[in-house]
Amino acid sequence: MPQYLSPGVYVEEVHSGPRPIEGVGTSVAAFVGFAEKGPFHTPSLVTTWSQYVQLFGGFVEGSYLAHSVYGYFANGGGIAYVVRVGAEGAAEGGAGRPGLTKGGRVAAKELPTGEPVALGSFRIAARAGIEGEITVEVTDADGEAPAEDRFKLVVAQAGKPVETFDVSAKKSARNYVVTQVRERSALVLVEEAATASGALARPQKQTLTLAVPAGPAEVVPAGISVAEYVGDAEARTGFAGLEAIDEITMLAVPDLMAAHQQGQIDAEGVKAVQLAMITHCELMGDRVAVLDPLPDLTPRQVREWRQEGAGYDSKYAALYYPWIKVFDPASGQNRFVPPSGHLLGIWARNDAERGVHKAPANEVVRGAIDLQTNVTKGEQDLLNPIGVNCIRSFPGRGIRVWGARTLASDPAWRYINVRRLFNYLEESVLLGTQWTVFEPNDELLWISIRRDISAFLTEEWRRGALFGATAAQAFYVKCDAETNPPESVGLGQVVCEIGICPVKPAEFVVFRLAQFSDSTSLVNE
Repeated sequence: MPQYLSPGVYVEEVHSGPRPIEGVGTSVAAFVGFAEKGPFHTPSLVTTWSQYVQLFGGFVEGSYLAHSVYGYFANGGGIAYVVRVGAEGAAEGGAGRPGLTKGGRVAAKELPTGEPVALGSFRIAARAGIEGEITVEVTDADGEAPAEDRFKLVVAQAGKPVETFDVSAKKSARNYVVTQVRERSALVLVEEAATASGALARPQKQTLTLAVPAGPAEVVPAGISVAEYVGDAEARTGFAGLEAIDEITMLAVPDLMAAHQQGQIDAEGVKAVQLAMITHCELMGDRVAVLDPLPDLTPRQVREWRQEGAGYDSKYAALYYPWIKVFDPASGQNRFVPPSGHLLGIWARNDAERGVHKAPANEVVRGAIDLQTNVTKGEQDLLNPIGVNCIRSFPGRGIRVWGARTLASDPAWRYINVRRLFNYLEESVLLGTQWTVFEPNDELLWISIRRDISAFLTEEWRRGALFGATAAQAFYVKCDAETNPPESVGLGQVVCEIGICPVKPAEFVVFRLAQFSDSTSLVNE
């Protein structure tokens, strides 16, 4: 209460009415996979396809990450975090970066690039798949009297300078040449020379012409392991490093299938990574994993894999089948890709156009040319009850998502929209009621909590997110002396019980037709 010490007119602002609870975002995706460039094991925010290309490069052979992110944006996605995996020592037992030996040095024949050229204590080579002649000029660093370890690399493509790096030969420097070029350059790769020993010297001023190998760059590291994908939360690697980003609501790891197809990870390894994805989402409690099936499976095989091979049971995961065919700019041909990236885009589009309470199904898959398998109704009759959401082609209606189930055996959590609606409501209430912490734990606080949450849920009911002819039928909020007995208050706890009735999709629409022998009798009656 303010104190007034002199005569005058005073104005006070007082809070009245409910404190509005704002709905949190529901469509923030996370992708984990291989890319031709960009930082390793660093969740990087991208909001457009052009931003992804600038940071991680474009479509490359042997990776599905770019196709998945492109499909995400094409189908309505707007915000995504991308984690590039495959770095040396990123996770215990993980694979090294392509071409690196256990000692961290590289031999000429091991570089996944063109023939390397000596650069003092370093070797430099052009990345694969580059068009035009690549030259590298070593010159003095900018500024007056720069340190002896500093120098500048100017990379030119077809005679035109396109990349410049102000770097250092010291390993301890933030702009160490190997790190800077590896993470930022789309044209060249620098490594310590295999014969280098002791201190690394600044290279002499010179201009080098690099041989460019034909064909696209290979981005799948040899010996990639399960630990590389899973990562470590403390070290901020793999998808475990995504724990630090609260706004993520969806997770996909499309390049798990790339490693499987190239023989790096077997079926058991795929299961281990997908179980870790599910565990991650369950522990976070506010995100859902979208899983891809193994490639080239028939409907019978995917049913066996789902029930016997994988056997997942989680309300925080969904599975889509089959793979979809899209155009591949890297090869100029069409190729099959895992569906997870496109589906995350459809989830985001559905959220924006209808709301998270609407099941993300009966939606066109943009960019899909064909399906790896055309699932029949009879085949879907076997797959739908076990949580395999089918993507089907309908004459005149395109390729559409024709399923909206989680992998849960519990009927209460059967549908994706129910799980995601609860995630949305829980997170919104959690953030919108932070003001209650350290408030006096009395009747006034309980009334305020009931008022604020009821106002929020009423708006959700009006939007069609909750089922009921009236708000009272759609939800209840109980926060009173019954939920907060003296012993609970004594512990400093406030308990509020919230019950909601979510809308569920009309998965089976049934029209019953009956034939009457004499319609006139109905009129007379």
